[in-house]
Amino acid sequence: MGSFEGATEWGGGGGKEEEVEVELVVSKNGGLHLNLESKDEEEAKVLEAEAQVAKLDEGNILEAESSLREGLSLNYEEARALLGRLEYQRGNVEAALRVFEGIDLHAAIQRLQSSLADTLKPAPASRRGRKSSDPANSTSVSQHAASLVLEAIYLKAMSFQKLGKPTDAAQECKSVLDAVERIFQHGIPDIMVEQKLQEIVSRAVELLPELYKQAGRYPDALNSYRRALLSQWNLDEECIARIQKRFAVFLLYSGVEATPPSLAYQSEGSFVPKNNLEEAILLLMILLRKWYNGRTKWDPAVVEHLSFALSLCGQTNVLAQGFEELWPGTYPRTERWYTLALCFSGLGQNDAALNLLRKCLNRHESPENMSALLLAAKLCSECGNDHSLASEGVQYAKRAVKLSEKSTDNHLKGLALRFLGKCQGKSAKLASSDHERSSLQAEALTSLGEAVSLEKGNPDLVYDLGLEYAKQRNINAALKCAKDYIDLTGGSVIEGWRLLALVLSAQGRYSEAEVVADAALDETAKWDQGPLLRIRAKLKVAQSQPLDAVEAYRMLLALVQAQRKSASCLKNGTEVNEDEVWQDLANLYAKLSHWRDAEVCLQKATSLKPFSASCLHTQGSMHESQDSVHDALASYTNGLSMDLNYAPCKVSIGALLSKRGPKCLPVSRSFLSDALRLEPTNCAAWYYLGMVHGDDGRPSDAADCFQAAAMLEESNPIESFSTLS
Repeated sequence: MGSFEGATEWGGGGGKEEEVEVELVVSKNGGLHLNLESKDEEEAKVLEAEAQVAKLDEGNILEAESSLREGLSLNYEEARALLGRLEYQRGNVEAALRVFEGIDLHAAIQRLQSSLADTLKPAPASRRGRKSSDPANSTSVSQHAASLVLEAIYLKAMSFQKLGKPTDAAQECKSVLDAVERIFQHGIPDIMVEQKLQEIVSRAVELLPELYKQAGRYPDALNSYRRALLSQWNLDEECIARIQKRFAVFLLYSGVEATPPSLAYQSEGSFVPKNNLEEAILLLMILLRKWYNGRTKWDPAVVEHLSFALSLCGQTNVLAQGFEELWPGTYPRTERWYTLALCFSGLGQNDAALNLLRKCLNRHESPENMSALLLAAKLCSECGNDHSLASEGVQYAKRAVKLSEKSTDNHLKGLALRFLGKCQGKSAKLASSDHERSSLQAEALTSLGEAVSLEKGNPDLVYDLGLEYAKQRNINAALKCAKDYIDLTGGSVIEGWRLLALVLSAQGRYSEAEVVADAALDETAKWDQGPLLRIRAKLKVAQSQPLDAVEAYRMLLALVQAQRKSASCLKNGTEVNEDEVWQDLANLYAKLSHWRDAEVCLQKATSLKPFSASCLHTQGSMHESQDSVHDALASYTNGLSMDLNYAPCKVSIGALLSKRGPKCLPVSRSFLSDALRLEPTNCAAWYYLGMVHGDDGRPSDAADCFQAAAMLEESNPIESFSTLS
């Protein structure tokens, strides 16, 4: 048994319109007969006419139309709509289009508009208490007629889409929505609207933007999305959620820059998105809030798109808060921990991220989670001055390398080897013996070299290998890697220029390094020029050009202060701390014996960073230059109390104690040896250690120290290579 969809029509005669229930029954011989529930002869005629439509396989459209109009008392458009729908349902798309072409939508809407407007008005007070079926029956007739014609145009749009004509389809679909707006001038009410009519409107609202996208008319797609969300279509929550999600995806990935919403739709005090990203984030957060309130179903794709959008604008703190608010069980807890670790690492909160990753990589959770292992190793390799995490990073990286051997993906193995090499290089600084240090340094070069061989076109690996060569003072190899990195990146990354300039300065080629710095300044945006200007100023100092150096520092200070005051300046890795610039100027003026200027600069630096070991070391150097040995020793000691691993203070204390006679030599040797453990390439530490060995009667050890100091001084850059990592 099957029902003929939409066969509830109207009988004619005497101006009376009644609803008729029709059911088509399949007989044993395959024919169709009617199950008649009606008692009226006119209704029987109506049913016979509809039976003719149901049996229609081939034939003359005009004959069928005429039969429908006579048997059902339908007008021209309604009869065509019924025939076209039947052809569309049978899969005869082209035949359906020929039928739909004869429908005059404007004429049909004009006839329906007045009747719908009258029937949708509230009943007069005198009639509200009386029971009457006429208004409701009239409303049903008008709305059913409207839905019949609008469905025909909607199916016409679908037919064009199936035939590969999205532009024509969009035009027809838009005409459906325009017609609905003319019928319901104040929006579709949430009562007294037939379900079929509402379904047609909802489908058309969803379809129109997709048709515009298929036709390549992206501005029209944008406008149709906003029209769908801002107009009163009486859509259900799930439909609105689908439109909002598609609109957000369109804003994020289409590449079309949208204009802000019209001022006509903005209420006072409301947030108005300024670009695609902000509008997409707003839509996705609305969807997430609907799920929190139980108004829509859970859709993990919403969180994925929101993660991407918030990552683009650096708002990973908002993303972390969203993941923390998710109900338990929404995500597996290891996946949630890993995602939160990504968010915290994006905020620079590496300690919090590592704590989450340690939980995730616990042997009772997911110890072989490749992504978590790589992230943990990466965070440990970027530990800055906290080299104690490097040994932990070595273990994570080794586990990742072991896992990558089971896969054919060389990229994963290359990443694991890269982080392994970086962690091994940092671990060497905390080695307890020279043998252990040299072993770790050799392993670091081996790991990075193997990573480069796996991914020869990866510039990041080339840069890390060159930097490790530079730290180990293999300057020629570092120079080759720096040049290769600039070639691979096309000179678009500032770190490559910095590495090349420092390597050239380590070779004593100051003029060439200055040419590199000037070329890099021409290729770098104004806000990112700080580190290059500092290198340029130090090159002037190295070439004994103090006036030019002061001018370069003046330009650098102007840039740093402008960055600090500008609200639009984004934080990035190319910043220069203002206190470091003032310290450089203080050291420069101290060398020139301009003590007053040096003190002013040092006061500026101290006010910006009051508890700084480097500031106290600069202060001690000034006291020592003025022969205030006790004040100098006090400043160095205070600096060491601020940072126990600050090697320059250890070197200066050891140097001062070495001049106080034989009784202080063991203490001096201890400070200098500890400084070399932290900075094996500190030429001043080697020199003063040689002096201590000489005064202590160890000429052979002294000669070795002096030789190391001389070799390191020849390859000493104007700025430590560790500032690049």
